[in-house]
Amino acid sequence: MVIKNQYVTIKGTRDGLTLNLDDTCSFQQLLNELDKTLSQDDIDVEQSMITVKVKLGNRYLHSDQEEQLRTLIRQKNKLVVQDIESNVITKEQAMRWKEESDMRIITKTVRSGQVIEITGDLLLIGDVNPGGTVKATGNIFVMGNLRGIAHAGYKGNQDAVIMASYMHPVQLRIATLYSRSPDYESDGVYMECGYVDQSGKIIIDRLQVVAKKRPELNGFERSVLNG
Repeated sequence: MVIKNQYVTIKGTRDGLTLNLDDTCSFQQLLNELDKTLSQDDIDVEQSMITVKVKLGNRYLHSDQEEQLRTLIRQKNKLVVQDIESNVITKEQAMRWKEESDMRIITKTVRSGQVIEITGDLLLIGDVNPGGTVKATGNIFVMGNLRGIAHAGYKGNQDAVIMASYMHPVQLRIATLYSRSPDYESDGVYMECGYVDQSGKIIIDRLQVVAKKRPELNGFERSVLNG
């Protein structure tokens, strides 16, 4: 099902309805058009519940406007708003995204009892001694010996990775998952990377292998391998 009017295009999918809303007209024009469109008989009302995904394009809605939009949709044909998507974000959201995607470079040795916690990616030029802890919301790169605890993606990002020049940690954590050191004696490994695989377990593998699974690391991999 496809219903197209001047400012509103509705597409039916197996999961419900997708509303593509024009981003050039005024908000009031958009509400008026949407009200008329959702009142048409073409929309199937036999279902007890229809989920709706709203796409705003390059339009930003304030909280009161978003509530008006949600209220209008809820009043029509037992529709439930599942998601509202916009290409536009606020300055505060942009600054937070920048902070979370930036890399913080720290040169020091993290000793027993010390904790480094940062937002974004962490590049530590130095060692993490037993009893020391490094935490980051993004990836962790240790250009030195990792013998303590490293916790990447600690706000829930399971795509984060932990890399070390020498990997012999007490514990690795990624999001809510963790992997402790082996019970047997180990010499550790060089230039290894920990990541979460498809089974939901933390795996340690060669950097070159992990880079194929996480293409966004390729630029960093080249700089590490080539010096």
